Amino acid sequence: MKKIVLITGGQRSGKSSKAEELALQLSDNPVYLATAHIWDEEFRERVRRHQERRGPQWTNIEEELYLSKHDLTGRVVVIDCVTLWLTNFISIEHGTLNIDHCLARAKAEFDAFTAHDATYIFVTNEIGSGGVSDNALQRRFTDLQGWMNQYIAQKADEVILMVSGIAWKVKNEE
Repeated sequence: MKKIVLITGGQRSGKSSKAEELALQLSDNPVYLATAHIWDEEFRERVRRHQERRGPQWTNIEEELYLSKHDLTGRVVVIDCVTLWLTNFISIEHGTLNIDHCLARAKAEFDAFTAHDATYIFVTNEIGSGGVSDNALQRRFTDLQGWMNQYIAQKADEVILMVSGIAWKVKNEE
């Protein structure tokens, strides 16, 4: 049975750890779908440490943009994270941000990916809780992120907000 879980919160709030914990409760061999683009050596090392921490029971897939290329029917999959995934949409647009275009593409890709019968655990950042940035690109990205988070939350069966390592169930349709 298809299930979508969204785990949101601030940076270092425990989102990824919670997603991994939930995935391991549901499957002995979950999938970790990483959306990050490796920008530099520091980030490459960070990714390596994360992979090592997860261990051999995980199937690791790296996919920066086209999640729907991967048919994960019947699997439990952690998608980490929506924020980096949306950043990749902007990068493909060569630094220009047409919010409507990026949002439409992200929604279409999300819908195609989640059309299969699987358990999807999406990790995302709650970046709109702080002050308003003086940078126009950052303000537009915050809008894009917020609208995509709303879209996923609307489709989700469960939404969890992480605050300082504590999980708060915001939505539960069980």
